[in-house]
Amino acid sequence: MTIRPILILPDPLLRKVAEPVESFDDELKNTVEDMFETMYDAPGIGLAGPQIGYMRRVVVIDLADEENPDSGKIAMINPEIVAMSDETVVSEEGCLSIPDLVYDVERPSEVTVKYFTPEGEEVTREAKGRLAVCMQHEIDHLDGVLYIDYLSRLKRDRVIKKFQKAAKRAS
Repeated sequence: MTIRPILILPDPLLRKVAEPVESFDDELKNTVEDMFETMYDAPGIGLAGPQIGYMRRVVVIDLADEENPDSGKIAMINPEIVAMSDETVVSEEGCLSIPDLVYDVERPSEVTVKYFTPEGEEVTREAKGRLAVCMQHEIDHLDGVLYIDYLSRLKRDRVIKKFQKAAKRAS
């Protein structure tokens, strides 16, 4: 298992749409294990393929959530939100690709997600609360959407400028 570098805003790969996984092979399983290790090392509760430059529709999540007792280690391949509640929840979100910042984001409070396991088994899962928010956040990454996109234009622009300056200083 390898801890992979996490891409940081403004890396352009974070804005690209990930391709579907077509082959449920050992490479996929190894990448999923690397993603879990990378996420734990960060530390975080979710990680999407594009965040490590793996441009496939793969998400890993691991959180202890009282509303979802079975919310331990979850690997979702080609996840798709098939239903969401009209009811919303506002919760604090952060992101490993936008370190050291948290903002309140409003999202549907419940979702139904269809995905495959790394072994190719199809799963349909309902989630609410923190797990639902985490699933939406990570699936957004697969479509090039970041949680700051839900903020006001002013806040979002400030975050982007801050990270662009930091990237310039680092290079």
